[in-house]
Amino acid sequence: MPFFKITLMRSAIGLPMKTTGVLKALGLRKRMATVFHPVSPQVAGQIMAVKELVAVSEVENAMSKAEFKATRKPDPGYYIETPAHGASEQV
Repeated sequence: MPFFKITLMRSAIGLPMKTTGVLKALGLRKRMATVFHPVSPQVAGQIMAVKELVAVSEVENAMSKAEFKATRKPDPGYYIETPAHGASEQV
């Protein structure tokens, strides 16, 4: 089942209450927040009401909050390797 991946790109400060209400209904409170909603005409209508503020893409599976956070985690830049067996005895 496809989902809309909706990310709030621009702030709603200074916009009419109708626009901020649509963002609240979608579950978007802060900039760069991302939510997943199933593809439906109702959600598509809400997206069209705030199309200038959001970035939308269609994905096959919705991610949980933990899965989405794991995709954004950067590479540490280093790896810790365990010493070979007997290496600590030679020192």
